[in-house]
Amino acid sequence: MTRLPVSLQSFLIQCAATLLAVTLNGLLHILFTSPIALWHVTLTQAAIAAGLSIFWRQPAWWVPLHAGFLPGVLLARQLDVSNWVYLAAFLLLMLFYWSSFRTRVPLYLSDRKAWQALAPLLQQSRPFSFIDLGSGLGDVLFYLEPRFPQARLCGTEIAPAPWLISRARAWLKRSRVTFLRRDYASLDLADFDVVFAFLSPAAMPALWQQAQAQMRSGSQFISLSFLADTRQPDHVVPLAEGERHTLYAWRM
Repeated sequence: MTRLPVSLQSFLIQCAATLLAVTLNGLLHILFTSPIALWHVTLTQAAIAAGLSIFWRQPAWWVPLHAGFLPGVLLARQLDVSNWVYLAAFLLLMLFYWSSFRTRVPLYLSDRKAWQALAPLLQQSRPFSFIDLGSGLGDVLFYLEPRFPQARLCGTEIAPAPWLISRARAWLKRSRVTFLRRDYASLDLADFDVVFAFLSPAAMPALWQQAQAQMRSGSQFISLSFLADTRQPDHVVPLAEGERHTLYAWRM
């Protein structure tokens, strides 16, 4: 059965949790006259929303978001936070999470262990072209640049703030890395010898189909943390014992 988008799931969870909290507490008639009663209902709603998120099997990071959403709203109201703060927070989030609602790919940042594990999978003896899909702040590419001076390194990022930060870093470093502000779905992956992605489980099926349709024979597709369900990887590189992150590589 097709699951609802996580954003719509979360909206329904918050609505259901609010109705259940009000019903269970029987305090609807004094919600706006008793601050203590209001907090009681709010915390009840937070617990129910977190429980519903677990029951719906949402990604683990949604559970604390559900638990903190309504208490955060109420706290901000009681602290009399200026309206411009909300606007500034909204604009900042929009700049970093520009298309997350559509792509379901939040801003994930890989760490040095992942970069170090990635380097041995790349061609050591000849020049190659490499693209990082959803390149974030550019850390992967800046790490690889001095280690592969003959490689053509490229990143693509659709969110304005990470793209602008990566461009600024490249300018300050006088880097030869190219950063594109484009949706990777609009690219032709046949232009690259190596395609690297650290996205999300929701994005992997469509990306894997694109990679199979476009990438040339002998090229390499590498994913951090997230598998393509239809084919076992040719290489599996655990980053450290007990850690969730693993590199998966496929020869196309």
